[in-house]
Amino acid sequence: MDMEKLIQIRSNDLKPKPGRVLIAEPLMDEFYFGRAVVLMIEHNDEGSFGVVMNKPTTTRFSQIIEGFPDFDADVFIGGPVQTDNLFFVHTLGDEIPGSDEIADGLFWGGDMEVISEMISLKLLDKTRIRFFLGYSGWSPGQLEDELKRNAWVVSDTNQRLLMRTLPHKMWNVHLQRMGPAYDLWRRFPVNPDLN
Repeated sequence: MDMEKLIQIRSNDLKPKPGRVLIAEPLMDEFYFGRAVVLMIEHNDEGSFGVVMNKPTTTRFSQIIEGFPDFDADVFIGGPVQTDNLFFVHTLGDEIPGSDEIADGLFWGGDMEVISEMISLKLLDKTRIRFFLGYSGWSPGQLEDELKRNAWVVSDTNQRLLMRTLPHKMWNVHLQRMGPAYDLWRRFPVNPDLN
């Protein structure tokens, strides 16, 4: 694998904004961000935050929230900030009061009591909601610096790709959508030392 070529791939012209994703470059060797796809929730002059969409934990939802009805859903590692807090992204819109639309058909947060009731009534499908422990945050200017160093590439996405793609395929699927310029990233081995 030509490391020089891999490093020379430059970011596209898309800027981070709510509803877009950050795709980690393949050399990022880190628990939270190695081959991560981060959904941007907020990006402004005060900083940025999002959640890693493709890192499921071994913990089930019913193991985390006491007093909630049993719900067979994965819980994902959202990032290294506030890892003892639970956050969620969903496609339920106005059905969940207090939620904020971050992209077409994709929402952040809302009333947990309504979610509990929907689970009890078997009205909630796990393909319509994703739970996260923690989130990923950047101070003002930090994400821009990381983008200049090509640690991430910004991509458009959609709620179907984010909510229905298998987590272990999400990084590759998003890069594939960006075209042949990123084929080298996709082919780069997870552990280059084993080559």
